[in-house]
Parts: sequence; structure tokens; C-alpha cells
Amino acid sequence: MLRGRRNTSSTGDAGLGWQVDRYPKAVTGVLLPTGEPLTGRWIRLDVLGEADLDELYPILSDPAVYAQGYTMHRRPASLADTRDVARTVFLAGQGKADGHGGGRTAYAIRLIADSPLGAAGTLVGTSSLTEADLRNESIHLGSTLYGSRWWGTQVNAESKLLLLAHCFEDCGYGRVKIQTDALNMRSQAAIAKLGAQREGVLRRHIKREDGTFRDSVVYSVLKDEWPQVKQRLTSRLQ
Repeated sequence: MLRGRRNTSSTGDAGLGWQVDRYPKAVTGVLLPTGEPLTGRWIRLDVLGEADLDELYPILSDPAVYAQGYTMHRRPASLADTRDVARTVFLAGQGKADGHGGGRTAYAIRLIADSPLGAAGTLVGTSSLTEADLRNESIHLGSTLYGSRWWGTQVNAESKLLLLAHCFEDCGYGRVKIQTDALNMRSQAAIAKLGAQREGVLRRHIKREDGTFRDSVVYSVLKDEWPQVKQRLTSRLQ
């Protein structure tokens, strides 16, 4: 299967480097996320594992992350605490997607090459595909977290482009849900900027680690909307 990749045509690097028509256009049936690497111009997504957890410490301990309304769990106080949080939040159900809503495929997001964004191989964040429902052709793109250094850069747009393309074009889903805490205004703005449609608010939806409940703002992208969302993301990466 083809993934998003740099344009190696005669146009060189003068443009974006994405070829919108490089993605597969037809999938028979609906598949679970494959866990294969997803590679773009700026970042690469690989399945998150134990070996990646220590590198999450600078991100999970970043005060700016929690100041923006990311409140589902405590801010880790140490490297060992980071491992505990990451295992609970990001690795729970890893590799156990069952097609009925259980399990997840969590990714480590790394820079591909040295650039103003940082050194090649730097872990910049994580994101997951969860709640895969093959019968209803739906999946949830969530548990997304980036270090504040990479907010407002190419990282989120390209991550969403790669993950949404995998969901719609590789796996054949008809709906991708994206949701966030009602307190997280930055996240809501970022999701809306993708072109996802706001569906509403699930009140008292998920219990936080501290015992309080969050209201979740729910968005989605449907397969018929994907071409426009894809073009919008592609344009942002130019």
C-alpha cells in the first residue's frame, strides 16, 4: 500500500512534496489499522512501544500542555511516573484492536530529518486509533499529544493527514471521530481547523484521573467529506 511520501517528480522540492493522488482510491471491506509505518515529508508514525516511553517525559511533563486544558491525568513528576502514565493512557489495549470497539493502535510521532523543527528522530508526540468498529465502519482518532514546541507547526496537520488517509483510504472507514475535553479550547480550535464537523457535546462523559468528569466535544469526518479535508490539510503543508 502507498503512503504519503515526498514528491520525487521533476518538480523537485519547490512545492509541498505531497501528491494528493498517490493514495489508494478503493478498498474492499473495512480493515483494522495495520500498524505499518506512516511516512510523510516531516514526520513518521510508528507503533508506540515500551522503548519510546522515556522520550515522552519532556512532553508529558511540559506545564504548557496542562495549562491549555489537557486534564485527563496528572502531570508526571519523574521518569518512572511518566512510564506509569504512558502505560495507562497510551499503551492500554495496544495491539489488541478487535473490530468491535476494543483495543488501540498508538503511534510514536518522530521527525524524519534535521530541520528547524528539531533533529531527525526526535519524538514530538503521540496519537492513537481506537474504538475500531468494522460493522459500522467507524473509528476514533484520539489520545493525541504534542510537546508545546511543535504546536502550530507542520506536525499536527501532517499527522492528521497520514492518519485520516490510513483510515479512509487504506482501511475503508466511513466515519472518523475526533473528540476533546470541553475545557481544551486550543484542541477544539485545532480540530475545527482540520475541517472536521462539530457534532455536539457529551456531558459528564469521561472520568478524569482526579475523579472529576469531563464533557467531551465531538467532531467527525465522513468519507464523503474526506477529499475536501484532505485538500485543506495538503494546502496547509505547502
